Amino acid sequence: MVKVTAQEVNKLRQATGAGMMDCKKALVEAEGNFDKAIEVLRKKGQKVAEKRADRDSSEGAAVSKVNADNTAGVAIVLGCETDFVGKNESFVKLANDLADAAINFDTKEDFLASEFGGMTVAEKLIEQTGVVGEKLEIKDFAKLNAAYVGTYVHINKIAALVGLSAKVDNVEVAAKDVAMQVASMGASTLSYKDFDPAYVASETEARIAVIEKDNIELGRLGKTLKNVPKYISMAQLTPEVLAQAEEDAKAQLKAEGKPEQIWDKILPGKMDRFMSDNTTLDLEQCLLDQKFIKDEKQNVAQYVSTYGDVQITAFKRVSLG
Repeated sequence: MVKVTAQEVNKLRQATGAGMMDCKKALVEAEGNFDKAIEVLRKKGQKVAEKRADRDSSEGAAVSKVNADNTAGVAIVLGCETDFVGKNESFVKLANDLADAAINFDTKEDFLASEFGGMTVAEKLIEQTGVVGEKLEIKDFAKLNAAYVGTYVHINKIAALVGLSAKVDNVEVAAKDVAMQVASMGASTLSYKDFDPAYVASETEARIAVIEKDNIELGRLGKTLKNVPKYISMAQLTPEVLAQAEEDAKAQLKAEGKPEQIWDKILPGKMDRFMSDNTTLDLEQCLLDQKFIKDEKQNVAQYVSTYGDVQITAFKRVSLG
């Protein structure tokens, strides 16, 4: 049997991340040849990967990286099977090392095929599957380019990227705050203008049906019924709809006996309430329209405008869930 030194074992361990005994066995099997030992470990990883191909890699780490001049960012999710592995220091380091490499690619496919430590990223994942004994995969990959890209990562569970249109004063604060908003509130699109009309129509019907069903139970219990909106998005609030809402508000004020000379003071509040009640889809899914988590008196678009002539151009979000 070929004898291997502790230095040789340690060198292989540093190169692959495999355990001491696995490295020693691989070197012995390869008769001391370093490159062949790496191949032995890789084949072990392939066997493990084949056995665990149908496993659910629901745990892992979400990480992000931004380039030196903040014009590009990438966010990835390195998935594994258990929380124990997902929180392991070497696993998190691997995720960050992979993100460092991923910043140079625009698609997941190109990234997986790229060189990483003498092999492709895809091969590295197979190798490390053999090391940790769990299925590893890149579950999500998102790339964003902009005049300024900021990021926020929430305890390695959610990673968000935000692109802004210009590098203004304190832009890093604005970008991080908005990225935190994206991570926390999970917007699906930038503006209500991005919605497909058919989607808004079907969502309106579904939401009204849910509220009406809830009201049947609330009525049976003698509780206050929920407001049933006619609309759920600004995309539906045409000038004609808003004009009619204002006329309805005036009619209500008149019926309540409010003096006409004070209507101008009351109407803005009623219209704001109408807008809030009839744009629930926007408030949930549109980043610009969401209430800003650090100051709910303003929405995200209003918050960003406090930094001057700058707008949000795009955002990305990846998560374990």
